[in-house]
Amino acid sequence: MRKLNHIGIPTEKVMPDEIHMEDAKLFVTDFNESPNRIEWLRFEDGSEMPEILKTTAHIAYEVEDLNAELKNAAEIVLEPFQPNPDLTVAFVLEEGAPIELMEYKH
Repeated sequence: MRKLNHIGIPTEKVMPDEIHMEDAKLFVTDFNESPNRIEWLRFEDGSEMPEILKTTAHIAYEVEDLNAELKNAAEIVLEPFQPNPDLTVAFVLEEGAPIELMEYKH
């Protein structure tokens, strides 16, 4: 079962307390610090992230089994990666929108 975690919104505006993800050429805010669970994403020139993630808001869900979710995905936009040791994420396309699937280690 999916549990809503946050909404990610691309922006060109510098946001307070951005975190720089150098390898992805990306600045993000911490959705845990947002009362509305918004994650702002600002991409640097030359970022190799998929274009749809640079231009379209995404919905993020926590899932129990990321591999099982990906088996049912019609289109994988970004293969699984670990932004930190306790979290694996992937992006898929559903209903024309990017969806982030997040599996936390328990």
